[in-house]
Amino acid sequence: MMTPSLYIFAAAWLLYWAATTRYDTQMFQQNSYRPRRWWRWWVSTKEFASRSQLLSVSAAVVFAFTWHTAALLIYAAWAAVIAWAEFAMHYKIRLAYTMRIRRLLTTRSLLTAAAIGLTAAYAPAWTLSVAMIMTLQGWSVSVNIVNTPIERAITRWYYNDARRILRSMPRLIVIGITGSFGKTSTKHFLYRILSERYNVLMTPGNFNTTLGVVRTVREQLKPYHQVFIVEMGAKQLGDIREICDLVHPSIGIVTSVGEMHLETFGSVENVARTKFELIESLPADGLGIINIDSEAAAAHRFESKAKCQTYSIDNPAADYRAVDISYDARQTTFNVVTPSGRHEGYTTHILGSGNLLNITAALAVADRLGIDVERQRTGVVQIRQIEHRLSLRNSGGITVLDDAYNSNPAGAKMALEVLGAFRTEGRRYVVTPGFVEMGQRQYDNNRQLGRRMAQAGCDAVFVVNEVNRRAICEGLADNGYPAERTHVVASFAEASAALAAIMRTGDVVLYENDLPDSFK
Repeated sequence: MMTPSLYIFAAAWLLYWAATTRYDTQMFQQNSYRPRRWWRWWVSTKEFASRSQLLSVSAAVVFAFTWHTAALLIYAAWAAVIAWAEFAMHYKIRLAYTMRIRRLLTTRSLLTAAAIGLTAAYAPAWTLSVAMIMTLQGWSVSVNIVNTPIERAITRWYYNDARRILRSMPRLIVIGITGSFGKTSTKHFLYRILSERYNVLMTPGNFNTTLGVVRTVREQLKPYHQVFIVEMGAKQLGDIREICDLVHPSIGIVTSVGEMHLETFGSVENVARTKFELIESLPADGLGIINIDSEAAAAHRFESKAKCQTYSIDNPAADYRAVDISYDARQTTFNVVTPSGRHEGYTTHILGSGNLLNITAALAVADRLGIDVERQRTGVVQIRQIEHRLSLRNSGGITVLDDAYNSNPAGAKMALEVLGAFRTEGRRYVVTPGFVEMGQRQYDNNRQLGRRMAQAGCDAVFVVNEVNRRAICEGLADNGYPAERTHVVASFAEASAALAAIMRTGDVVLYENDLPDSFK
């Protein structure tokens, strides 16, 4: 018979189960549905997951021996507090309720109900303990194993449908873009320039995986599209080739090779091999375009049936090179040296030499597709900076350089160069958590980031979170940066509150990178 304390327990348990399930599923999604990545995150986390595990295990042990009213009510209060804290928590990346996630949640709900129901029927004394076990973190990973055959079948059907659509458009020009950094900006710049002549579709947002491309093809690619720009991301060998096998690009751009995702790649050489899967997949009449300002890209040896061209700002040997660069408060002007001659008179409103490099790659493609220089100029001048990628905004007389989506040393170097050269009578601030997923190079790269911030003349630096705190602070100290101007904070919210108290009109703040919720 249900007593009042059991009713209270049931209500608190349902709330707590919902909270732990959402959190567990969200972290599994942020770790790309990869059990190993989820496990590495879980063993390192010190916050909600560890508290909820302690509650679940301790309650399961207690309920194995007693259903005492006091134990039930103590649990209910504790569970309600933790569940309320989880639901009130603000996440940088919210759980996306995709069809896959809905299937995962449905299966988890059914398994939880079955486990509790069978226990209640055959071993009633263990019911509460089993209920608590079902709130443990990690069930989403286990349920994913159960759902794997279904997910594979659904993925195969979607993949074949996308391939059918692409085969029905034999005249479609497919352009692949990959790189450790710069690929998203290059994609947007290329889209703007090619739109001067063609009807263009590009993969939206971060749809740079095979499934993201499949979804774009099935939901957005139409018969009237003439060009399809595909951003290609990778975290392990073979990822780029898998996308190429689906879309069959005729033009490919490698924007860079750097120390990104070294935890899964293992080495920069493996990064280069993966990025150049795009160039090696091009047909004999295709075109590969490679950034030789990226040392690792320039040094990589590869085989390709297609013709290849290079682009650069610093290397005179490049086929395409941005030259005569001039900055002022309103715009940047530059010219481009090409294999066919010198193209002059380009103007853009975006910031940073790295972005000019990305524009140069787009202009190489524009030449290939027959877009005249006048249309190229029109496209370039209409380019707008992508939000969170060294975008510039003014708020109450304070200038914000928003580079929150950049998470690599080259991008950060460019952002700090812009900050250091920024004309202002105010002070300069940096807010950053540093870089992640860099394997053995993570500590050294974050220490170098600290040195560069000191060199940029920052009036104060806010180091966010714990993951790179020691390395960044040591890098700042290496260049004699005063310790009293280094502020260690737990979150961007705390940094923003501290800045609000000291910033004045004319000040400039750079937000460099923003860790997802799976890093603390």
